[in-house]
Order: sequence, then structure tokens, then C-alpha cells
Amino acid sequence: MDYYPMFARLQQRPVLVVGAGQVAERKVDSLLQSGALVRVVAQSLSPLLQQWCEDGRISYLGEEFHADMVGEVFLVIAATDDSALNQHVFQAAEAAHTLCNVVDDLNNCNFIVPAVVDRGALQVAISSGGKAPVLARIWRQKIESLLPQHLNAAAEIAGRWRSKVKQQVHNMGDRRRFWENLFHSRFDTLVAQGDVAAAEAELASQLHGQRSHTGEVVLVGAGPGDVGLLTLKGLQALQDADVVLYDALVSDDILHLIRKDAERISVGKRAGNHSVMQEKTNELLVQYAQQGKRVVRLKGGDPFVFGRGGEELQVLQAASIPYRVVPGITAALGATAYAGIPLTHRQFAQTATFITGHCQADGSDVDWPSLALSRHTLVVYMGTINAATIAAQLQQHGRSADTPVAVISNGTRANQQVSTGVLSDLATLAQNAPSPALLIIGEVVSLQAELNWFSAQELVCA
Repeated sequence: MDYYPMFARLQQRPVLVVGAGQVAERKVDSLLQSGALVRVVAQSLSPLLQQWCEDGRISYLGEEFHADMVGEVFLVIAATDDSALNQHVFQAAEAAHTLCNVVDDLNNCNFIVPAVVDRGALQVAISSGGKAPVLARIWRQKIESLLPQHLNAAAEIAGRWRSKVKQQVHNMGDRRRFWENLFHSRFDTLVAQGDVAAAEAELASQLHGQRSHTGEVVLVGAGPGDVGLLTLKGLQALQDADVVLYDALVSDDILHLIRKDAERISVGKRAGNHSVMQEKTNELLVQYAQQGKRVVRLKGGDPFVFGRGGEELQVLQAASIPYRVVPGITAALGATAYAGIPLTHRQFAQTATFITGHCQADGSDVDWPSLALSRHTLVVYMGTINAATIAAQLQQHGRSADTPVAVISNGTRANQQVSTGVLSDLATLAQNAPSPALLIIGEVVSLQAELNWFSAQELVCA
């Protein structure tokens, strides 16, 4: 191990920064966030540093660096473009046994600054020992995606209760298990929701041996398919789950992100058996939560857009099961964006409507006159089977047969396919389209050929 990892407490400690360029500004900013008393030496101050000096946030020691300056500070950072000056600063610091870092010059450093994931009281530092700082930053970004923003609040609460827990739980091993159980319980969700009072009440309850044996359910939208469109909160929920109930439309790439030891249960719907399957899904959600498990209900797209998310939450509410919702990017937004079709455009459409294609055979359950308006984008989910009825009803109620349309299959995925034509072609386009598919009807589809940036599979109906 070339470096001893440590965190330095800089509050009210003097720190010297030599230089006043953009790099020095970044260093000064992070030092101020740490509570350091920053002193700057530079030929001239940048406008930002000058403002900080006038505001009393930093001290300006003048244009010239002197070796005796390092003896009066806790550490030194040199960030100039003068290599000779940087080396002089380092040599002076070495002679004074003072910590010194010369930015991007490993040979003139006796300490290095790691890439940091900052969650307030909880910090994670990643270092390559100065050998590959870009690699360290890449892994910082990966770790960043796994750490929820509310960890600081959880740590602050834990800090306030640490002595009380120690007084009541004397054995160190028992205390460790108490904190582990707490951070994996309802306490974490309450902190994430910003309900500090309820979180502390939960902590107090568990400390007195009254831990709830009921788990919780997290309703997570997986997005339209591209794994990169899964939200950070969605990823964190998958990493924390004991059980994941997932739909058929969730991509394999997203399923691979589930914690390895979590139980995975496919609850994908099947045609002609929807009500039975939904009832079984509801039963499983309640069953696993009542066993005290952390359950994720993983749905394609967004759970509140034609996803029956509201129905499932009503079941949980009736059973007094705690729950929360992590929204996802719905197919209408993701698939059209990847196809180069803006849902609204000042010249072509001022409104957009999302509907389900599961309409009555005669279309009597739909307000077709409002949907048939021009300069209006219509997005139809699950509409391929009834595409002929949809096209006929729209034309019957005034939509032109020449209205541009698109059928997007496997939207946002590597095998995305976009077929375009006009409204009179819709039935043929839908019949030939792979599933799952989304129907887009409206003038904005005419922009697809110009704005398409993602899919290589473009089919045009002549």
C-alpha cells in the first residue's frame, strides 16, 4: 500500500494555496466547504477569488511565495503553471514537514487528493495512488449511482442516537447487528422521505425491541428498455431488494442489475388471463411484505402510465403495507425520443395524448372527436391488435388519411425498429411490427427522417 488512507479535519485550520487559475479555484472551493482557513498566494487573483477575498472568505498573502509561509499552515496545495515554482513550494513543505500536493505532479506530492463521493457525513474516497486519476473518477461515478442522497440524514440521526444505543446495547456485536438491521428497515425509507421525526420514532421503537416484522414494497418504473434510462433511485432499490417481482417487458440488462442473492419472480401478464395474473401478483406483494422482506415491484416504463401501479398500491394500502414509488420513463417519452419524434413542436403539435389501444371493437368507449383533432399527437399503447379500428375511427371523425404515423417496436433498445407511413397504412404497419410496439399518430412524425439519431432499422410504407 503506497498511501495511508485518511480523512483530514480542516475546520479552522490554515491552508495555503499557491496559484489562482481555474484549478486553484476548484481547490479553494472544496477547502472552503471543509471549513479550512484558506490563504492564497498568486501574481493576481481571478475574479472569483477576488470576490471571495472581498467577502472575507479567503486571505490574500500577496504575489510572492516565501518558504516560511508553509511553516504556518496545516497543508499546502500548489496549482500554478510554473513547474519551477511548484517544485520550490514542495521542497519548502518537505523541509517544514508539512503536507503538500502539487496538482497533477505526483513526484512533488507527499499526499494526494482522492476522487470523492460526498454524502455529507458519509464520504467514500477512491484513489489509484496517483497512477490513473481518470480511472478513479470513473469508479467514483459508478459508486455515486449506488449511494442514495439521504445517507447524510441517516448518518446524522445515527450520530445523535449513537450514545443512547451504546448505553442500552452493551455488546459491540449486538450493536453492530442493531445498526445493520435498522439501516435495512423501514427507517431507511422514512429518512429518504424526509420524515425525520418518524425515522427517529422507528429507531427508538427498534431500540426497545419493538421492530416491525412488516417489510415494504417499492414500485419501480424500469423505463422503456435501455438500461441507461433506469433512474438512480430505481437502481438503488434493485440493489437493496430481497424479492423482485418483474414484468415481461423489463429488459434483461435491467434484470442483471438486481442484487445477486435476491429472489426473482416473473409476473408478466399473458393475454386472456390478465385478471387472474394481477390478483396473484397482488397476493405475492402482500405475502412477501408481511414476511418482513424488502420487495420491489419492477414494471416496464412508468408504473402509473397504463401499468396498474395505482391498483397495486390500493391493495397494499388496504393491507397496511408500507410502500413508495420510483417513477420511470414511460414508453411514450423514451421510444419517441429515440426514434427522433418530438411529441410536441411549435409548427406541428401543441398537445399530446396517451391512450390505451384496448378499446371496444366499435370504439364506443373512446372520445374519438377530441382524439381526431389536427395538430395533436396521439400515442397509443398496446394498440397493434386494434390498429385498424383506431385508424378507421380517427378518419371517420375527421383525421386525414394522410396524417403521418409511426410504429415503434422495442423502443430504446438495440433492436429498435421504426416503421413510418400515413394513417390509412396504420393497420398494415402495426400487423408487421414486432412486439412490444407503440403507435404514434400526428404531424410530428414527419420530422422523424430528419431527427432520427438512434435506430438503424427504419422502414417506410410506400
